[in-house]
Amino acid sequence: MDSPADTSPPGGGPPAFFAWLVHAFTASGAILAMLALFAVERGEWRLALFWLFVAVVVDGIDGSFARWARVKEKAARVDGDTLDLVVDYLTYVFVPTLFLWRAGLMPEALAPWLAAAIQLSSLYLFARRDMKSDDNYFRGFPALWNVVAFYLYALGAGPIAGTIVILFLVITTFAPLLFIHPFRVRDYGRWPPALASAWATASTALLWFDAPGTARTACLILSVGSALVLVALGLLRTVRGERPAAIA
Repeated sequence: MDSPADTSPPGGGPPAFFAWLVHAFTASGAILAMLALFAVERGEWRLALFWLFVAVVVDGIDGSFARWARVKEKAARVDGDTLDLVVDYLTYVFVPTLFLWRAGLMPEALAPWLAAAIQLSSLYLFARRDMKSDDNYFRGFPALWNVVAFYLYALGAGPIAGTIVILFLVITTFAPLLFIHPFRVRDYGRWPPALASAWATASTALLWFDAPGTARTACLILSVGSALVLVALGLLRTVRGERPAAIA
């Protein structure tokens, strides 16, 4: 009688079962998008942002899991990159656009046009073959519309301010500016991931403070400050150019 087939490819590593679990973990972002959408339709703005933030966490760590589980070798039937892009479009673009619309962060008369501008500019970014530079910086605004929705809501921005911000970022999508990917860029060691973690923690906590106070102010300062530093690192890379590769 034959022994059970070994599902692990040559070269060792974790069993293929874990690679499929990683795919399922990535796909859970679509469920989070659905929960956020339901919250938007009920007008539960903080809950919607919470689900979108959970999706950001999933997106931030699933790549590390995928490399550990070697999904491209052990679960190659599913293209993890395509799966990730589909989920990212839902959680970073589509649902946040509806949030901006339903939460009154765009003028009602302009909302269909602004929403269309967000969708089209984001599709351009997602379809670019050169979306990232060789050293993993995004080319143009990286369609972080979930973050935009969060700040416009948290700062109490009105529809006029929302319109200005949206139009500026849509234009920036096509601009020759670079934005840092905090978990892929290696220029600054562990500082970008640390800043991103601080941002995520402060921003999530900020959702639960309804009234102004010391705790809310501290979270707001940490959230905005860490975000500005990350943006500044991308702009610095835009100005200075890519660092030369180290010579072995």
